[in-house]
Amino acid sequence: MPLYMDIHSVPGVKSRDVAEAHRMDLLHQGEYGCNCMTYWIDEDRETIFCLIEATDRDAVKNMHSKAHGLVPHKIIEVSSNIVQSFLGRIYDPDDAVMENGLKVFANPGFRVLLIAETMDQTLMRSHLGTDAANTLIATFNAEVRKQLLLHNGSEVEHPGEGFLVSFASASQAVKCTLAIKDQLPEEVAQSLDLHMAINGGEPIEKSNNLFGDAIQFGHYLCSILSKERVALSAQIKELASKELVQNQKGRLYILSQADEDLLKLLYATLEEKYADQYFDLSEFSRAMAMSQTQLYRKLTTLTGHASNALLKEFRLEKAKEFMQKGIHSISQVAFDTGFSSPSYFTKCFKSRYGLLPMEYIELLQRQ
Repeated sequence: MPLYMDIHSVPGVKSRDVAEAHRMDLLHQGEYGCNCMTYWIDEDRETIFCLIEATDRDAVKNMHSKAHGLVPHKIIEVSSNIVQSFLGRIYDPDDAVMENGLKVFANPGFRVLLIAETMDQTLMRSHLGTDAANTLIATFNAEVRKQLLLHNGSEVEHPGEGFLVSFASASQAVKCTLAIKDQLPEEVAQSLDLHMAINGGEPIEKSNNLFGDAIQFGHYLCSILSKERVALSAQIKELASKELVQNQKGRLYILSQADEDLLKLLYATLEEKYADQYFDLSEFSRAMAMSQTQLYRKLTTLTGHASNALLKEFRLEKAKEFMQKGIHSISQVAFDTGFSSPSYFTKCFKSRYGLLPMEYIELLQRQ
């Protein structure tokens, strides 16, 4: 059966109340073809996440409605392996306490995520040669996995290059990330074009993917970051040890909440508009509620890119994603990513990555 996770937002929720609701779910699960595996409860954030095998989402809703009336706010389909790697379990925790026949535990779903991004490995093998690139990647992978063992990090399977790692502790995540930087030879990090960011979040927010919002913002942080520092979201700064953050502040890059909000608006705008070839700087500034001069200054400070350069970079990265997914028509890729013509797209791609789009496609097909 499919596996689902749902979220309930319940003001004032307490762990014993959730244990009682879960007991009622177990009593009624058979009526709806469900198997209630476990849940996570965060009293501070007032959220509950249930993990349930079921025939479909309606079965989950109907079971909850009959059992206790707490209908979930959102339900997403998940993989047991991914849930295990993010959250450390798919069944009730071993430290649950029995209280009057109820298994009671308070085990939050919030996790701290390390996003470590490297250069596109297809490009890396093209530029450095297959053997040299593979050696760099192997060195990086070995060091990261060594530090994960030392700092209680859990590697999460994900598409693309680099690592996605889940931690229960913000301080452990910061220590692990800095240890990777310390132990990885500088020439390896530079050749990999390594960027690392730490963000946090709950399993279900706006995205339909598990921890999708936290992962996405981590990628945004990586995209604006100088390689010399590790990016921390504002909430991770608050959760990590103040002494640790203070002692390592020269190695950390922490945005203000206002800049985080701006970064989210920036990428939401790019996601919505990149395919429109008529989306130019005037439209860009209007969407961001700034003058073109203000937008230029703010984006240059925040991301290191001028407005037009950032838009072009975003479109080129989208073009690579499309080609990686099997779209091999240069004309289609060009127009789907907002370039005015295939020839202009080809020129921009060659200038940015050092090879023609068709050469990139041929390298992808050889892998």
